[in-house]
Amino acid sequence: MMPADETYDVIVIGAGAGGMTAAAVAAAQGLRVLVIEKTAFVGGTTAWSGGKVWIPANARVKEAGLSDTVADAVRYLSGTVPEPGNAGLRAAFLARGPEAIAWLEANTEVRFQPVKACPDCYPERLGATAGGRVLEVLGFDGRRLGKAFARVRPPLPEFTLFDGMMVDPPDVAHLRSVGKSLRSTLRAARLVSRYALQRLRSARGTSLYLGNALAARLYASLLARQVEVLFDADVEDLSMQGDRVGGVVIRHGSRDRPIAARRGVVLATGGFSHDNVLRKRLFPAAAGFVSAANPSSTGDGLRLAATAGAALDTDAISPAYWTPASLFRRADGSRGVFPHIADCAKPGVIAINTAGRRFVNEAASHHEVVLAMLRESHGKPDRPFYLLCDSRFLWAYGLGRIKPFTRHYRRYVASGELIEALAIAQLATKIRAEPSVLTATLARYNEGAKEGREGEFGRGSTIYQRHLGDIGHKPNPCVAPILCAPFFAMRIYPADLGTAIGVKVDAQARVLREDGAPMPVSTPAATIWARS
Repeated sequence: MMPADETYDVIVIGAGAGGMTAAAVAAAQGLRVLVIEKTAFVGGTTAWSGGKVWIPANARVKEAGLSDTVADAVRYLSGTVPEPGNAGLRAAFLARGPEAIAWLEANTEVRFQPVKACPDCYPERLGATAGGRVLEVLGFDGRRLGKAFARVRPPLPEFTLFDGMMVDPPDVAHLRSVGKSLRSTLRAARLVSRYALQRLRSARGTSLYLGNALAARLYASLLARQVEVLFDADVEDLSMQGDRVGGVVIRHGSRDRPIAARRGVVLATGGFSHDNVLRKRLFPAAAGFVSAANPSSTGDGLRLAATAGAALDTDAISPAYWTPASLFRRADGSRGVFPHIADCAKPGVIAINTAGRRFVNEAASHHEVVLAMLRESHGKPDRPFYLLCDSRFLWAYGLGRIKPFTRHYRRYVASGELIEALAIAQLATKIRAEPSVLTATLARYNEGAKEGREGEFGRGSTIYQRHLGDIGHKPNPCVAPILCAPFFAMRIYPADLGTAIGVKVDAQARVLREDGAPMPVSTPAATIWARS
């Protein structure tokens, strides 16, 4: 073991939401904390996400005039993700989740509000609620960070307007109503004017929302407590003292640098979404290698834990959190991955398989849509799937990274990202589906869609599906006919938003060895573990 250059009480590896939260908790207890981040930014995948958390029976539920109980949450989870092997972890989450939210709001810059009209994904199951369990972070003014604002990972450009303007979800409706409503037009003008002023002093907009706001709020909390964050540093190894972890060895610049931890090392490295070896080992074969998670999620935590003798917990109903995604090339040549989390539920788009048939309720959760894709693939990767819509849908809702009201969409056709045809039979030929099958599929769908009905899968039949649809579209927010040429298809792939397999721990957050025994956690070389 190399002699340590420096000593901290706690070392946290990874500056996403989990890592920064762990660092904030330790710092609030008066401990000296170091956060090690291998990229140039804080935020990880969090900075690209919706920034929402699912916490049953949280205090905000009552404040919103809603009701919820832990008992209902237990019933809901038991019928949705039955994982007996993780029952202890689930019980700890349900018991301590509200407390964690209350602590964050009392001791950090993080502020949440309940999403009153966000139902659980499976509202028909026992214990489900119509809203309140989902908490969303409040917006944040990035100018409060000063020069440190440059360290917050920018959002995906496809989710911003005008090359860097983030939009608060309630303002989306105003932007869609520009020219139709005076109030919305004035609101949109104020938003764009504010953004223009921000760009005079910043490389992007400083009004932050969703996951970007959560990352910024957590980072502001660390700065307020003078927590050190070391950027562009790779953790090469854990420093072992017998069977205990006593610190880390990092690669920073051109040399190895040992750092000791008196009280513990926290692994919060973001999973293994971009490690092809682990994906091939732990994912279904049909899943392929497309991920919407941040590219820095390469399984570092799992490998480090394995060196210390930790066991891998594979007792999960699914190894990942899935979403259909489309692929494209940005102007700078980089590959883009667009997660289709909500647009599949909008009225006037369907998903089809390689035969030209529908295979899923497109308005179900994005996780369920991919599970259906995996079943349809029969274990074979790269089976083609497509979203199909008409010109009316593309104009009103956009598709993937193509935003609503896009007049010049043919550049997407030229790149191959969007496939266009004047007739359904012609579109079928272009995507190598049988024209007669696709024509029949669309005819069957359109027959009921004209009256807002969809009998094959029951699309729009639950409050969750209608929540994802267009509430202003009647009579069914999720169903509209596909009639207006030209017609379009966009290829989608099964992709993950993050991985659900990590280090095996017990309800006390103690990491477990292969024999099921907890690893030693006594001082002076205690190790604090976060599910990586």
